[in-house]
Amino acid sequence: MILEMKVPSPGESITEVEIATWLVSDGDYVEKDQAIAEVDSDKATLELPAEASGIITLKAEEGDAVAVGQVVCLIDTGAAKPEGSAPAKEEKKEEAPKGEEKKEEPKKEAPAEKTYATGTPSPAARKILDEKNIDPATVTGTGKGGRVTKDDAVNAKASMGTPTGGNRASERTKLSMLRRKVAERLVSAKNETAMLTTFNEVNMTPINKVRAEFKDEFKAKHAGVSLGFMSFFTKAVVRALQLYPDVNSMMDGDYKVSYDFVDVSIAVSGPKGLMVPVVRNAEALTFRGIEAEIKRLALRARDGQITVDDMTGGTFTITNGGVFGSMLSTPIINPPQSGILGMHNIIERPIAVDGKVEIHPMMYVALSYDHRIIDGRESVGFLVAVKEGLENPVELLMDGNARKALEL
Repeated sequence: MILEMKVPSPGESITEVEIATWLVSDGDYVEKDQAIAEVDSDKATLELPAEASGIITLKAEEGDAVAVGQVVCLIDTGAAKPEGSAPAKEEKKEEAPKGEEKKEEPKKEAPAEKTYATGTPSPAARKILDEKNIDPATVTGTGKGGRVTKDDAVNAKASMGTPTGGNRASERTKLSMLRRKVAERLVSAKNETAMLTTFNEVNMTPINKVRAEFKDEFKAKHAGVSLGFMSFFTKAVVRALQLYPDVNSMMDGDYKVSYDFVDVSIAVSGPKGLMVPVVRNAEALTFRGIEAEIKRLALRARDGQITVDDMTGGTFTITNGGVFGSMLSTPIINPPQSGILGMHNIIERPIAVDGKVEIHPMMYVALSYDHRIIDGRESVGFLVAVKEGLENPVELLMDGNARKALEL
């Protein structure tokens, strides 16, 4: 029986995916539920499992864009699983009848391949090269006999002068559907929002003291979940959003949509690029709950198991460029959200404290926001509220009792 495998729908509103990588080859025997391909949608990269066991025949190439419901491979479910590699077939030699000698037919000489001088273009290639003002003689042809093809002309670049030596190779790689969609959304955010960024700095000494005192006990009590910085920042963001609800709103045409919950998108780096899974109802989570959920989502992103549902929604985003060493940046809004908080690296710097110069671990924080919906008062007030929560975490984020807040 031949089973047709069709592209399943990876999520609502997704009508097309791209074959990123085939994990099997044409003619391989596959087991049911074995991952046979990775497919890119505009929101995530997903694995495609075999629907049955049998011999597979591929019907799409890597890089092909295929519609949801389109057949991408066939599986012969009646084929037996091979014990090992089949022995090479021996060619049967035709035996001449007894008493007769087999006559060998004279070999036909292959016609001489037509060759072209370097730079001889096809008519289509010549037109493209003329438009790009490139001398055909400088282009190496990859066509039959050295002829310059249309693809050669499309990929040809004008000379930038005489090379001075060294490796000057280049590679042309198509971006994944996910990366192309991220690029499209980022450009859209720059073009379609009135984006501004405001900055502040945070003294991380109070958080460091809390972590130093409780992190070992926290990890032991909560099955290996670590007490990191993200739970403090998420708590501080939730508090600030409740004080300045416009930052937790979105534009929808001529309307403002506000939310009485906080779904925090956390930007994480995965093998396929930046992903932004969502910590839902962060306002209802404890420190342990936030850290456990961030850890779960980060592992799913790292292992390529993140789903569209994991990244759908979100009312505000936090991104941490500090893990890569960034001192300061202007993060780009994650549309349709209206605000994003950028964290950065922690550097010991001299600051004035009660008229004295002291050395403290300091972090710059940045809020990028859509000025169409958030005014300067709200944006600056929000960031100051985040700063206040981080610099006084026990009183403002833990209700005055760190042990109770950390469930110790």
